[in-house]
Amino acid sequence: MERKDNYAIQARQARAYFLSYDQEALQRKLGLDMDGTYLYADMLCKRYRINRSTAEIQRQEGESWVSGESFEETMTLLDLICDSREDRRLSGRWKNMLSFGLQFHRDLLDTAADPVAEAFARDPEGFAAACERLKGERLPQGDVGYGIELFDGLKIGIQLWLGDDEFPSRLKYMWDENALMYIKYETMYFARGLLLRRLRELMAH
Repeated sequence: MERKDNYAIQARQARAYFLSYDQEALQRKLGLDMDGTYLYADMLCKRYRINRSTAEIQRQEGESWVSGESFEETMTLLDLICDSREDRRLSGRWKNMLSFGLQFHRDLLDTAADPVAEAFARDPEGFAAACERLKGERLPQGDVGYGIELFDGLKIGIQLWLGDDEFPSRLKYMWDENALMYIKYETMYFARGLLLRRLRELMAH
């Protein structure tokens, strides 16, 4: 219960942060579509709209708009819109996600066994197909690797390394060297969680 309450508090803070901004300035900074009610943005191949009065987030599914307020969606989208820099630019060079954080965070990503990686490894063709449905571009690294656009040209690189008798299957994550011009380090974890959820959903259908 306490953890869920903390998530709710963080999401409320992110919405309040968004509402404190000059939304026309955000629209100009990112070149987003905007009308009297909503600010529109694309994230992970989905169209989103944010209510300019309440910061309620909706996601387009077919012809309908549905709630887009999962914790990962809320934190990732609002952080990207509010915190991306005016002078942001991509370097075109990948950097391991491990290299962006402190040693404590590196240890969190360097666990001995990853059940998500093991699930993807049981169906590498399905994993590849899901990445391609998200318009991912194949990467040379990994047994199966793709660069998938998150927002405004910024991609997440995800590499699946298949295990063997000695080593478990692993997932590694890459970002552009200039990713921190677009996204806070903490938000990378929310974006990673959202990407993994999207991939699992696509592989299930």
